[in-house]
Amino acid sequence: MQTGTPYSWGPQEPHLDEKTVRRLRNLARFGLFWALAIVLRLIQLQILSRDAYLETAKSQQERVLEVHAPRGTIYTRNGETLAMSTAMPSIVVNPMLVKSPELTAGLLAGVLDIKPEELQAKIQDAKVHRRGFMWVKRLVSSAELERVKALRLVGVEWRDESARFYPKGATAAHVLGGVNHLEAGNGGVELALNDELEGIPGSVQMLLDPKDHSYSSTIETRPQPGKALWLTIDERLQYVAEQALAKAADGCNCKTGSVVVMDPRNGDILAMASYPTYNPNEPLPKDGDLSPRLNNAISAPFEPGSVWKVITLATGLEKTSLGPDTPINCLGGTITLHGRTIHEAKNGYGYIPMRMVLAKSSNVGAIQVALEVQRRAGNETLYDYILRFGFSKKTGIDLPAEDPGIVHPPRKWSGTSIGSIAMGHEVTATTLQLAQAASVIANNGRMVRPRIVLQKKREGEPLEIAPVVMGDQVISQRNADRMREMMGDVVKKGGTGTAAAVDGYDVGGKTGSAQIWDPKARNYSHKYNASFLGMVPLNKPQLVIVVTLNGSALYGGVVGAPVFHQIASAALRLMDVRRDYDLPMLADNEVEKPKPVEVEAMNDAAVPPPVEVITADHLAYLNPAPNLMGKTLPVVLSETAAAGILVDTKGSGIVRRQNPAPGAPMQPGERILLEFAR
Repeated sequence: MQTGTPYSWGPQEPHLDEKTVRRLRNLARFGLFWALAIVLRLIQLQILSRDAYLETAKSQQERVLEVHAPRGTIYTRNGETLAMSTAMPSIVVNPMLVKSPELTAGLLAGVLDIKPEELQAKIQDAKVHRRGFMWVKRLVSSAELERVKALRLVGVEWRDESARFYPKGATAAHVLGGVNHLEAGNGGVELALNDELEGIPGSVQMLLDPKDHSYSSTIETRPQPGKALWLTIDERLQYVAEQALAKAADGCNCKTGSVVVMDPRNGDILAMASYPTYNPNEPLPKDGDLSPRLNNAISAPFEPGSVWKVITLATGLEKTSLGPDTPINCLGGTITLHGRTIHEAKNGYGYIPMRMVLAKSSNVGAIQVALEVQRRAGNETLYDYILRFGFSKKTGIDLPAEDPGIVHPPRKWSGTSIGSIAMGHEVTATTLQLAQAASVIANNGRMVRPRIVLQKKREGEPLEIAPVVMGDQVISQRNADRMREMMGDVVKKGGTGTAAAVDGYDVGGKTGSAQIWDPKARNYSHKYNASFLGMVPLNKPQLVIVVTLNGSALYGGVVGAPVFHQIASAALRLMDVRRDYDLPMLADNEVEKPKPVEVEAMNDAAVPPPVEVITADHLAYLNPAPNLMGKTLPVVLSETAAAGILVDTKGSGIVRRQNPAPGAPMQPGERILLEFAR
């Protein structure tokens, strides 16, 4: 048998050296680790970090936009729209889609009246910070929108926004106030009730493509409009009040003024006017002068002057034995308190009934009443009644920036303060506070809180009716009746407020003319806060009207009373208030003679009244002097008070001499000099 090397039946595997084997093993290990890393990464992405990446994806593909809720509409008491929100377009841009900020800014600036360099800088900054949205100009006109559309610029869009609109223009502007560019209230009821007028925003979810274009949207929550408000304002009376106030203020060169028309039975403010005025549809003035937007009726307190005598005399009726016919010694026109002498404006009076103190606006007479209150009950009592009438505190009306006024407590009074306060100095009050105080007398002595909102309503919710808030019984009903009776004498012949009379109705009121303090000269100027406070019909008042004109050279009876007459005449007609008496019929050739306007006594002022020229036509209407010879003082005062005649007295006993003589013609307002002897 042959022996040797074994026979090979096939190809043999190549021999691998150790180095190659090691490399192969390392490669296998690397592949294994790589696969493991991929698996771990997938676990992290798909399991551990799934929620986080889903949120990131949503943030890139989804966007939730807030949907603005319409602001509540404001109506008058009769349903006329005073304020409403309307849709207006605003121009926006997606800076990421703008290829040439310079070109886009230049074209937009040309049609939108904005500065191109500022817009270009904003677009470039937005691109750097990768912002996909930017406002260009908000609330543009329809003409501006059409010009933007015509440009067909890439990345430029428009969307509707809500804008506040006041369809009546300047009517009730100070009551309404206004809103800012975000449609948030910045004055009037728009500010005071902003939370209720504002709606509750909704939201919309939008799906975006890689170019930030929306391709789908879903409403998440629907917006809820704000509450609708019905104010107590009567648009017709508001217009009349504003027109009458503006005409009077312009006529007497007054810087400011205000009017409040109030229903004393429930506190409803039927009209509230302030001068000067503005249009809330117009933007804020560029000069920054916001004074026309100040509601002078509630935010500008002033020394009220002689209208305050209503408070003084009402307190006298309550806390002393004085009555309307009680003789008050007016000391011939001067009174001295702790070295300070106070005068009447015209010749002084002697003894006159308390009702004539009010009718003739006697400074000394009012001070004598206040001194009687002081003697009987002390200064604290007069101060307490001032507070009871609502002064030195806010009324609580739903309007912002109400000023409480100033009434110092007795511990801060000087020895002569009783004299000043009695006639409306050393105190400040607003026109609304005076209207509230007058309503006490009109409402049988009971306080009623002024209200400007009648009712509210949010969509889907029940109607909210504002309550009538009655306050305390400030004075008795009997004394309220007596005060109204005395205030009626102010408007009758011989009183200082005859220009306020309204044909067919009994009117009561009080004039006021307080000199304005000049802080630079540290003295009272020859400009006045001229005012008139009145009510009608006098027996059961349905209207209280207070007129204030600041900076007048004329008195309240001359400039304030005629404004009352205009407003009251229109209001009584519009409200269809029944007349107190029928008007006399005039023959075709007869002309109704104008009522004489008398001038009230001034506070602390010895300024002579304007001279009234008596013509031949006037002489025909002069009344003869009554025969007072042989009569006692009580009889004289009773008869002359009923006739509206002023008397000066000297001596005691019975009348022995009279000038003018019985039967002699008397001019309106002329006094009779009487000498008494035993």
